[in-house]
Amino acid sequence: MTNRDEAVISPKFGNVPKSSARRRTGRIALAADGWRRWWPYYVMMAPGILFFLVFHYLPIWEARIAFEQVRIVPPNIWVGIKHFQVLFSSPVFWQVLANTLIISAMKMVFFLPVPIIVALLLNEVRGGSLRKFIQSAIYLPHFLSWVVIAGIFIAALSPTDGAVNNLMGMAGMAPRSFMTDTGAIRWVLVFTEIWRSAGWDSLLYLAAIIAIDQQLYDAAEIDGANRWQKIRHVTLPGIVPTIATLFILNAGMFLNADLNQVINLSNDVVRSKIDIVDTYVYRIGLQTGEYSLATAAGLFKAVLGTMMIVIAHFVSKRLTGKGVW
Repeated sequence: MTNRDEAVISPKFGNVPKSSARRRTGRIALAADGWRRWWPYYVMMAPGILFFLVFHYLPIWEARIAFEQVRIVPPNIWVGIKHFQVLFSSPVFWQVLANTLIISAMKMVFFLPVPIIVALLLNEVRGGSLRKFIQSAIYLPHFLSWVVIAGIFIAALSPTDGAVNNLMGMAGMAPRSFMTDTGAIRWVLVFTEIWRSAGWDSLLYLAAIIAIDQQLYDAAEIDGANRWQKIRHVTLPGIVPTIATLFILNAGMFLNADLNQVINLSNDVVRSKIDIVDTYVYRIGLQTGEYSLATAAGLFKAVLGTMMIVIAHFVSKRLTGKGVW
């Protein structure tokens, strides 16, 4: 050992070369300096990290009760796949699964293109003040709770004095009770989802559009392209990676038909048409106390969601060349 690497005594590591001790001390000093500089950001991140730990990562371990019989006094009794057998033999579960698939498919087909269209239209608005006003107006519904939104639409769709039926009456059409119409209630879910989230979701697409190299638009303009041709040949290809990524993420949440929305817009007349897996889990888990059966249903939904992500990844990879990995 050279004089430069003369040994020093560390309380944690014992005899270590002086150069190694200096490097370790330097790393500790850098970490402490980084903490002092960035601690406000770490504090801001803490609630989000805690939320995911408590509500997303801890339940992964607790999902084992899907294979156990929960007892008031531990330990629980291991029952294997008994709860899954009960679940799959229940016609009610298959009905709520079918409702979930239908509602989720309707939302994906009719909702997914809307934020893209909104972003494309916003990008074409040249007036700065007008653009800011439109953005504020379409972003606002995202910050309203489903309780407020449900109250707005229940009043607007009222068959007696609702604005929609008043307009239909002026057009010579008979009034219709949309909220108790089993044929219309799923479309109410789709429309309210679009009204609430399309503007906010367009932010990601708008950011992707802004990131496109302006030289591509200049080159297209030199070639004589009009606005529509620029959108078709420059803007849309430029946001394909964003569309593919969000499509895959939405596929992973395909079975999340929005518990809060369904609960607030549901009633006894139409419940059979919009009763979804999440409301089923809520009902048998929190209202009847069958925690193991509810966990089995939730775990089944999670496995299907994971499969949907993988399938969507390979489909997107095949069609656009873009995927999650």
